[in-house]
Amino acid sequence: MYSNIVSGALQGVRSVLVNVEVDVSSGIPLFAMVGCPGSEVRESKERVWAAFKNSQLPMPVSRITVNLSPADMHKEGTSYDLPIAIGILESSEVIPAGSSDNILFLGELGLNGEIRPVRGVLPIVTEAAKRGIKECIIPAGNSAEGAIVPGVIIRGAESLTQVLEYLRSPSEEKLPREPVYSFNNDSPEGSSAEYEEDFADVNGQDAAKRAAMISAAGFHSFLMTGPPGVGKSLIAKRIPSIMPPLSREESLEVTTIYSVAGKLPPGSTLIRKRGFESPHHTVTLPALIGGGQNPRPGAISLAHRSVLFLDELTEFDRKAIDSLRQPLEDHEVHISRARYSISYPADFLLVCAMNPCPCGYYPDRNKCRCTDNAIRKYLGRVSGPILDRIDLCVQMNPVSIKDISAGKNGITSAEMRSRVILARIAQKKRYEGTSYRFNSEIKGSDLEKYCPLNEDEKTFLGEMFDKLGLSVRSYHRIIRVARTIADIEGSDPILREHILEAASYRPNFEYWMT
Repeated sequence: MYSNIVSGALQGVRSVLVNVEVDVSSGIPLFAMVGCPGSEVRESKERVWAAFKNSQLPMPVSRITVNLSPADMHKEGTSYDLPIAIGILESSEVIPAGSSDNILFLGELGLNGEIRPVRGVLPIVTEAAKRGIKECIIPAGNSAEGAIVPGVIIRGAESLTQVLEYLRSPSEEKLPREPVYSFNNDSPEGSSAEYEEDFADVNGQDAAKRAAMISAAGFHSFLMTGPPGVGKSLIAKRIPSIMPPLSREESLEVTTIYSVAGKLPPGSTLIRKRGFESPHHTVTLPALIGGGQNPRPGAISLAHRSVLFLDELTEFDRKAIDSLRQPLEDHEVHISRARYSISYPADFLLVCAMNPCPCGYYPDRNKCRCTDNAIRKYLGRVSGPILDRIDLCVQMNPVSIKDISAGKNGITSAEMRSRVILARIAQKKRYEGTSYRFNSEIKGSDLEKYCPLNEDEKTFLGEMFDKLGLSVRSYHRIIRVARTIADIEGSDPILREHILEAASYRPNFEYWMT
């Protein structure tokens, strides 16, 4: 007998529905699986067989053929276990024919018949809802995640026998539906109060705090340099606390990425807080960018709408650093292999930290013994194209005993966040109806339109261009940053003091002057 069970497969952060076709017929006992299954999918037959045995369910002694359609698309993962098992039960008439119609099944089977969580539930359920599927039976550990999607009934199952009983005689008691998730924009979740880190904990370093606020307001990439122990990592970890809470659309994007990556804890719903990804400098390219044999999102995609922090920037492999160039421009990463080509979102705020020399103490010649050539070689590990994509550079010095003794008397994350939101509102109004969202994204050809300068400021910036020997890219960068500073201050025109402050965030090493 033949049965057709609906399931789903991932393609990047998107999904397609997969028909799990099962045919049980007479002949020499055989369990054949076709339809381009990966190694994890091929192992499914062993898990299904053991789950049947330990759940006291009859495994037909027949020829069993399973086809995963579309057959020309590679399938991977363990989520096909449950639909294959249901297909066998329906084909062998253990459950009534048609009982699985208009239902999507997803889940990994344990050898004891337990249904275990799988990754990628959110995008698959989203696709099912778009295609008119009315009901989804998924692992109980993923049910809260699936309930985010409106318009489809989500039932979280804990075991194969529980699903079997429900399909034989559907009732809410046997397999209750998961309550629909309600997104409340007024929820305090995602506010600065939800973060343990607060900028009030940082002693001194007012210039770096100011630059961090500008970075968060205009989504400008940010580089901190300074000797060890001055608070570079301390400041970076607190940047998410001054960013606005995620909108519903942003939360869905981030949650989908985490779902595809298998990073959502069981029982999780929408992610509402900005994330903070800080990969170690030994990170591999697939771990940073994404990909692998079974492609998954990398750190830059997990940092989508959030902060990607690269500590000890010069210790990262040169190829890893340069691989960020395209995602920084396109806000997504494209991964092409012989068997697949996928894209992952990667709209992240890049924050970096590094020492100014190999020993870390330049320009303090009482401690630093590095030669000029060694310093030049050390800084040269950061390529020019990447440096050109960093808008804010701050040189941090050790804090004084006065700052340490003062304790928590600086600006708080809540205060900084209110100013960041003020700047974000100004940008949203300014770029309404365009593809721009932040000042950092403005193309050079549109600067005159969105960042006009008065004659005095234009003359002043022109004199600065000549005296400092700025490049065109540096010139445009100063205007973009100045626009963000003006937004933070609530100023419509860009003033001279805004331009001066923006110019101060240029790289201050003589080897980096542009």
